Amino acid sequence: MIVALSVATTAVAILITNSQSGSMQEQGTEAYSAAESGIENAIIQLLRNPNYTGETLSVGSNQAVVVVSGTSPYTVTSTGTRGNYTRKVQAIIDYTDGTLTITSWKEIQ
Repeated sequence: MIVALSVATTAVAILITNSQSGSMQEQGTEAYSAAESGIENAIIQLLRNPNYTGETLSVGSNQAVVVVSGTSPYTVTSTGTRGNYTRKVQAIIDYTDGTLTITSWKEIQ
């Protein structure tokens, strides 16, 4: 009976650990999606207004803080947040003579 109880306790502990890992991974993925949404929004805003400098954007229940620096090329940094998790994406965007070109798009630390 002690062996069965030990096995059951271990199995429950493993299930709890796996469940928490899955939840953390999901929150990290949602933070990354929010950061990418911030970059996409910045592209639209730059097309409409080349003087756009960024904003805080609600993405569902998540948040993206977008910062635009420089002038053609622009450096757009978006930090997505979901709960305690944050992910940051940066894009380099050139907008010259009505043509927008994305030269870089990557996750940064």
